[in-house]
Amino acid sequence: MAFNLAHQIGTLCGVAPVAVEAADRKPATAAVPVPGANLRCRIHKAGGEIDQISPPMSPCRSPVIAAALPDLAVACRALTAADAAAEAAAAAAAAEEEMERVHGGGGSEGGKGVPVYVMLPLDTVRPGGGGMSRRKAMGASLAALKSAGVAGVMVDVWWGIVEREGPGVYDWSGYDELMDMARRVGLKVQAVMSFHQCGGNVGDSVTIPLPRWVVEEMEKDPDLCYTDQWGRRNYEYVSLGCDTLPVLKGRSPVQCYADFMRAFRDRFADFLGSTIVEIQVGMGPAGELRYPSYPELNGTWKFPGIGAFQCYDKYMLSSLRAAAEAAGKPEWGQGGPTDAGGYNSWPEETPFFRREGGWDGPYGDFFLSWYSQLLLDHGERVLSAAAAAFAGRGGTKLSVKVAGIHWHYGTRSHAPELTAGYYNTRSRDGYLPIARMIARHGAVLNFTCVEMRDGEQPPEAMCRPEALVRQVAAAAREAGAALAGENALPRYDEAAHEQIVSNAAAAYHAERGEGEGEGEGMAAFTYLRMAPELFAGENWVRFAAFVKRMGEGREAQCREQAEREAQQLANATGPLVQEAAVALASG
Repeated sequence: MAFNLAHQIGTLCGVAPVAVEAADRKPATAAVPVPGANLRCRIHKAGGEIDQISPPMSPCRSPVIAAALPDLAVACRALTAADAAAEAAAAAAAAEEEMERVHGGGGSEGGKGVPVYVMLPLDTVRPGGGGMSRRKAMGASLAALKSAGVAGVMVDVWWGIVEREGPGVYDWSGYDELMDMARRVGLKVQAVMSFHQCGGNVGDSVTIPLPRWVVEEMEKDPDLCYTDQWGRRNYEYVSLGCDTLPVLKGRSPVQCYADFMRAFRDRFADFLGSTIVEIQVGMGPAGELRYPSYPELNGTWKFPGIGAFQCYDKYMLSSLRAAAEAAGKPEWGQGGPTDAGGYNSWPEETPFFRREGGWDGPYGDFFLSWYSQLLLDHGERVLSAAAAAFAGRGGTKLSVKVAGIHWHYGTRSHAPELTAGYYNTRSRDGYLPIARMIARHGAVLNFTCVEMRDGEQPPEAMCRPEALVRQVAAAAREAGAALAGENALPRYDEAAHEQIVSNAAAAYHAERGEGEGEGEGMAAFTYLRMAPELFAGENWVRFAAFVKRMGEGREAQCREQAEREAQQLANATGPLVQEAAVALASG
């Protein structure tokens, strides 16, 4: 079933046909935002700051008309939504029937394989609020994913979008539409509580800052930002040094996160456990439990630099001084190591990280233990808040994302992992404490870079992604935490798919080696990311074959056979897949 020309023109012109059940919904916002004055933006650059004024806002309309506009907009969306939702659902149903006819279905719900989810675009919901981006493209794309046997999708629920207008003022409108659409198509949703800024990391194609009222507080008190030894402030995520302090309009950052998650729970109570099956709890930059030690913004860091410690805001320095006093070494409390190089140094260039460097001495152990423990404590606080918010919501898992920092893994010090807060060296397992913290809450450890092979990386950088994945999988297994995976970079090639399938199989066999039943292996895999390229030609055939093999688990057929069946499916559902590709590219 192909979408007609009128729909295609609607996508190009910004018409918004999407599934919205407005009649039984709560208001999209908890309070009506008041248009503010022109916003002053402060851009931090090396050598100073630049102040800029945003373009002037439109003149205020008549209060009567202004009050009516939101209702009119909702009504218009609802009228166009029903048709779009029905078409998407019908397309998905037809595609599912075809999938069953061609090769007996896909996915692995209730089976022994690994369910595959697909990350949605970062700007699935408009950064300025007001609903979904590319509604028509989303409907076609979700139906196409369903046709391939994909279990569901992952979406960032941005703090900077939902609570942008003021403390406790939540706008869920775009997410209302997406959840409705996913439920109609029959896809599950992994919802990421994204308490970080989008922009400045690998793959960030849009900029979504923290809520403006949070940024204002950070500008008043720059020590709310993570800070390096050169005084560079990072606005990606509020420093964990002030986790429990009432620095955000009378609330602590952790209280803000907890309130946000409770509001999400209440808003989407009808979807939890049925459509929304996982809550990934953001804990740092890029949503990962780590420090922002390798920021790409403004060229600060470039691969494969070792990064830099982020412990120089006054709140973290106060904690460091207290820890040094308690250890009887007050001189160790003045700051981090001064001989650890810069963001783009290599380990052997620095006295601290080189083969027999300071990292392996008494001071190094003290500092790295303190630095990594603060990160663990932060994870414990935020995950505890999430567990309390979603307690009793059966069928909805919690998960935590851990970064796949594989460069210089072959060295003794593992410098990039240390600056990120993972106290992992050749002689110390830094992932087991993280896995245990996650397991205490029954959460899933979500790890990246499972698509990477050692031989694909620059040999001089001592990259060891394969060994790193094995180490993290072993830590999760020992701690009793379920393990899920992601690819770190967009990949559409057979080698990446083969590596993911191999890692999923290795996780399964490792579980069996524990001697307790069959084991569960990898809990899920999330594929980065939905884009026009995914639906293009051979990429789509390879992806559909990959989803099938993952769903079959240890009984997976050979890649060639899976691709032959995927080609049959692609031929049968070609118009739908083509529509998804064109709509995404046009949107």
